[in-house]
Amino acid sequence: MKAMPDALHQPESVEGTAAREWSASQETALRLWIALARCYATYSKAVSCKIQEYGLTPPQFGIIEALHHLGPLSLGELADKLLVTGGNVTYVMDRLEEQGLVVRERSPADRRIVQAKLTPRGKELISRVFPEHAIYIEELASHLEPAEREELRRLLKKLGRAVRDRG
Repeated sequence: MKAMPDALHQPESVEGTAAREWSASQETALRLWIALARCYATYSKAVSCKIQEYGLTPPQFGIIEALHHLGPLSLGELADKLLVTGGNVTYVMDRLEEQGLVVRERSPADRRIVQAKLTPRGKELISRVFPEHAIYIEELASHLEPAEREELRRLLKKLGRAVRDRG
């Protein structure tokens, strides 16, 4: 794509479509959004398919992975870590409890707080599948050099924080 001045970008409209009336800067931002959305959808689909091989859904995997690496967490902490609602955590926890992978217990420090903990069966499952999962995630990122991965991670965090801080 050739460089456009930062004036309104108004190529001829194709019959039946609206004329594009935005700046080159807006065009770049729109293209960034499209690239982010498409990349996330593709990456997420690939990871979801892999997680299903373990007999789990992505939210279930997220919970047992968080508990594996962080230890017992309150349901609110899980919701914050996984960027989901408390209701979603409750639903997923119900399914994980039915499978014997987690339990909910009152916090010994504050009985008002319900904590999620892995059962021995849950610990065995995540200990067995996480190494394979880590290898798969590395393979998905292998198209980028290590320095590119780190730079992309840094830029995505910077963008995400800026969006979050906008309020």
